[in-house]
Amino acid sequence: MRCSPDSGENLAKAEERVREAAGRGAQIVCLPELFRSQYFCREEDARQFDLAEPIPGPSTERLACVARRENVVILASLFERRAAGVYHNTAAIIGTGGEILGLYRKMHIPDDPLYFEKFYFTPGDLGFRSFDTPFGRISTLVCWDQWYPEAARIAALGGAQILFYPTAIGWHPAEKEQHGAAQHDAWKTIQRGHAIANGIYVAAVNRVGFEGPPDRGLEFWGGSFVADPFGQVIAEASHDQEETLVVECDPARSEDVRRNWPFLRDRRIDAYSPIVNRLLD
Repeated sequence: MRCSPDSGENLAKAEERVREAAGRGAQIVCLPELFRSQYFCREEDARQFDLAEPIPGPSTERLACVARRENVVILASLFERRAAGVYHNTAAIIGTGGEILGLYRKMHIPDDPLYFEKFYFTPGDLGFRSFDTPFGRISTLVCWDQWYPEAARIAALGGAQILFYPTAIGWHPAEKEQHGAAQHDAWKTIQRGHAIANGIYVAAVNRVGFEGPPDRGLEFWGGSFVADPFGQVIAEASHDQEETLVVECDPARSEDVRRNWPFLRDRRIDAYSPIVNRLLD
């Protein structure tokens, strides 16, 4: 998606795109991170907290109607107002009956130039969860979580067949020429690695477009993709166009890959306790 400054316009576009995907056979539809607005974390501005909403709330109610009508599961990434002063970057999983199957609150919160998320978001407290849907068991993490293999592993251990990453990631204009290709390649590579290491499908769903002033804005790089359990990219969007990818994910593919590369079988869980330390001094 390309997100505009008008939150109502963005929600209407999201509904339209969900209907489009459903019309093309989609059963589970994932929207980009914080799709209701432009990416407000480019600056620290307390007025942006007005964008937050409760869950259940206006967005989930509107999307619930679409989910019921189209018989799809929707993953909606929202700015959750949990209480005064407590806000989360939250993915709501909306079932085919319009019910909320569960929430995931973003666990890893970045604080980088133009990604000042620690100012806005309380770290998640629900853990890494998987959810049963009529179309399979799924898990969702959010954007910065993409870089952490521990989170993807726990999703797989929870039985997820598909791992979704609603995302808002882009280039700093001053860095794109020198580092842009390498940054995008690293982002894509690590998520393909999660697919391989866990024998599951991985779907990364990004936004497109330039947001903010020319010297302090972000060019979101799009490039949404789905990798299969062998890490092969089976669908990929462009860097600059809005697109809807509809991809068939076959559970038998995971079964076949895991039989031949049984990483979960061979894990030495008796030897991994050091991983709960920040560092080994």
